Amino acid sequence: MNTYADFHRRSITDRDAFWAEQARRIDWQTLPEQVCDTSRPPFARWFVGGTTNLCHNAVDRHAATRPDDAALIWVSTEVGREVVYSFAQLQAEVQTLAAILQAQGVGEGDRVLIYMPMIPEAAFAMLACARIGAIHSVVFGGFASVSLASRIDDAAPKLIISADAGSRGGKVVPYKPLLDEAITLAAHKPHKVLMVDRGLAAFTVVSGRDLDYAALRAQHAGAQVPVVWLESNRISYTLYTSGTTGKPKGVQRDVGGYAVALATSMDYIFGGKPGETYFSTSDIGWVVGHSYIIYGPLIAGMATLMYEGLPVSPDAAIWWSLVEKYKVTVMFSAPTAVRVLKKHDPALLKRHDLSSLRALFLAGEPLDEPTGRWIAEALGVPIIDNYWQTETGWPLLTVAHHIPGVETVPTRFGSPGVPMYGYDVQLLDEQTGQPLTEPNQKGVLTIAHPLPPGCLQTVWGDDDRFVRTYWSSVPGQQVYSTFDWGLRDADGYTFILGRTDDVINVAGHRLGTREIEESISSHPAIAEVAVVGVADQLKGQVAIAFAVLRDPAQAGMALEGEVMKHVDGQLGAVARPARVHFVSLLPKTRSGKLLRRALQAVAEGRDPGDLTTLDDPSALAQVKELLGR
Repeated sequence: MNTYADFHRRSITDRDAFWAEQARRIDWQTLPEQVCDTSRPPFARWFVGGTTNLCHNAVDRHAATRPDDAALIWVSTEVGREVVYSFAQLQAEVQTLAAILQAQGVGEGDRVLIYMPMIPEAAFAMLACARIGAIHSVVFGGFASVSLASRIDDAAPKLIISADAGSRGGKVVPYKPLLDEAITLAAHKPHKVLMVDRGLAAFTVVSGRDLDYAALRAQHAGAQVPVVWLESNRISYTLYTSGTTGKPKGVQRDVGGYAVALATSMDYIFGGKPGETYFSTSDIGWVVGHSYIIYGPLIAGMATLMYEGLPVSPDAAIWWSLVEKYKVTVMFSAPTAVRVLKKHDPALLKRHDLSSLRALFLAGEPLDEPTGRWIAEALGVPIIDNYWQTETGWPLLTVAHHIPGVETVPTRFGSPGVPMYGYDVQLLDEQTGQPLTEPNQKGVLTIAHPLPPGCLQTVWGDDDRFVRTYWSSVPGQQVYSTFDWGLRDADGYTFILGRTDDVINVAGHRLGTREIEESISSHPAIAEVAVVGVADQLKGQVAIAFAVLRDPAQAGMALEGEVMKHVDGQLGAVARPARVHFVSLLPKTRSGKLLRRALQAVAEGRDPGDLTTLDDPSALAQVKELLGR
């Protein structure tokens, strides 16, 4: 049996042959003439001359051979509904919506902005755009009007698809007023707005602009809309990176490379098979939703479970009841969600038959060892961490368990794993740009040109920004920077230490917040922690920690001193936080990302900015009160 290292090496040294083999996983109308065009670095063009279509590969080819198999399973605990669409039914819904778009003048290369909750029509919209060659840009539902307006101006959509409202924890979140305000603020005005009325919130119809989805769906029911075959390097979608400041940064994705990358990952990384069920708990507003709620599972011929609701409603066993009911084989979630479940009765994890589940994948933030071990023991299945970005589109670091004839790389808690095939990952010294060859040296995690299929082509409408932002930050090297610190141990496992732009400079010592967080997290009293750098007149910056305790009754100066001493012992006095504040919860987005920048702003007495995606406003209010802001 071959080693994974040999397999990975071949994907780099014999790149074109490797990816030519993977390209056979999808349907092409015209076969590619060239596997990879690297003539204009740092840009790369994959499967040049080949024509294909994402919607055909996700829907039509399965509808032709397995029309009655489940394709899209929608479950909403918010409105108490469950609907299962077969591949034939999904194909019909997508064609109907494609016909609606075409009737409004939307065609190849036009942009369609999707601002929707987690409902089936959102999936139909993405696939319908892919079907006719329109470029979709999904904006997270409920985003603030100012943020939405900036994305409208950047994408310049011909049409926007939205809904009356979303719902979270039983609370209705009206979307239409936010959208109307955003269009008022935006310089670009869409020709039409297609509205899905869920009956959750009354809204004002703008005459001549707003269209009723239900009426048009009835009008176009049964429409036959052929797929538009697109050259592999045409644009499939743009997606704005979270945490963007200033002008939004639209990650631009191709068609063919993305399809091949996802098809390969569904096999080699996730081990998903046609007829099985995949459950990602993410949202279509994020890249995980694009790659592993919509396109990836469907391209693989799996049923994909799309969930609207909280992980603890009606109780903390809801996800596991869905695993049992729909025989989920592969599940993808985030460490934050697991930490939420950890606070509930562990018996809930044993209530349902989870024998169909082969693995739980976690990503979005670093997975700490206690959380990983807890869920592994509770579920009795492999817990597989993975690290990637909106920009890469699929996992960059993880362990691939399903490559035929290749040894399985074991997981290692604390590390997301090893570089995936196709990624020529290098750890470089940030000052010199030189490769770090010894184990446990801290450097910038980078990827050599070319990026593998499925990664971003460029920044939408701004090639210069693509080069300037991603390929120009390491001295003397034109490499893609992830802007993450990492180190590699003697066995080749990579550990992520935090953002290079979240570095704290304490009296000339550069420290990654992630290193301090890992140290504090290892204290038995700490359940969760966020560390930020706060301006200090004497030292430049100091580290401030905000920690959630396993037992709130332990809070006090004594424990704060104990935690500081704990960090002293692990990282040295220079890394010791100036303060450890104990809070009952940390400010996070609805997708589970910690809002460290908002914490830093509050700690420095600054405006924390747009908090639309904040899951629970009381978290930041508690910090403000604690700090007397």
